Amino acid sequence: MPEPRKPRKDAARNRAAVFAAADALFADCRSPEEVTMADIAAAAGVGKGTLFRAFGDRTGLIRALFEARLEPLGNAIEEGPPPLGPATPPPQRVPALLDALLCFKLDNRHLAQALEGTGADSPYRTEHYERWHTLLRDLLRRVPAPADSDFTAHALLAATRADLVAYLADEKGARREELRGQLAKFTAAVLGGTM
Repeated sequence: MPEPRKPRKDAARNRAAVFAAADALFADCRSPEEVTMADIAAAAGVGKGTLFRAFGDRTGLIRALFEARLEPLGNAIEEGPPPLGPATPPPQRVPALLDALLCFKLDNRHLAQALEGTGADSPYRTEHYERWHTLLRDLLRRVPAPADSDFTAHALLAATRADLVAYLADEKGARREELRGQLAKFTAAVLGGTM
């Protein structure tokens, strides 16, 4: 079987420039809808055709950037040590996962809002949401918690929606540690003190 082709150096450089440009544009905009492929191409110093060939469309570009930013967290969840890794008992892993997701959304809220806005006007239709929901639901099934683990997973994830995180942090001035503490208390209340 032939080895997978390595991307050309200029393609890797262009991808890094596109990601940096998109990150900056989404971080500086009032609304993610304002940022166009033309804006990103111009800021990255590449042609629009390069973007469309590499990512397909705006949603593909946002998804690729989000996945690149999320990859270290995904690796920690799949293979990492406690508290995120699979060796952690579910009662401790559930709040650790939610805390990690909240911190990720705080650090990348501009990008998370852009991606959540691409799911046919619903963040629940995005691929990353389904992945988080499935993981959380499966963990909740192993915790003496509310009987409906599917709904409970949705309810807990709702507390980490990008629009809510951005509203609380940017509009209401909530500090990171304050939000983390509130989420931990909410999670403990939902799980009924099983943690």
